Amino acid sequence: MLPETLKIVETGTHKKGDVLGIARIAGIQASKKTSDLIPLCHPLVLTHVSLEFQTNPSENSITCQVRAETTGPTGVEMEALTAVQVALLTIYDMCKAVDRGMVMGDVKLLEKSGGKSGEWKARK
Repeated sequence: MLPETLKIVETGTHKKGDVLGIARIAGIQASKKTSDLIPLCHPLVLTHVSLEFQTNPSENSITCQVRAETTGPTGVEMEALTAVQVALLTIYDMCKAVDRGMVMGDVKLLEKSGGKSGEWKARK
């Protein structure tokens, strides 16, 4: 994103309000609606969803990381990935009047545990 866009987000001076706070709520809501959005993805009862944002002034970027949990016998990768995408789309939507050239990318699963496939971690 443009440096000016990141500054608006960081300082909380966007006329629509707290960009990251609203994006956090959007991501949590999206995680709970994943089965409605992704065909053949079954609904899960989530016991925990958190979104953390890291602003990176040297790169004029924002990183979003989601942690999702359930006590059920399956993984919650799709819920976490959906939350990331919707949170980033919310940032874009709120800031597009200032910067239509923002780019979203490098969305990936970092790690998971539980479910049939057990532990998994992304290669570095």
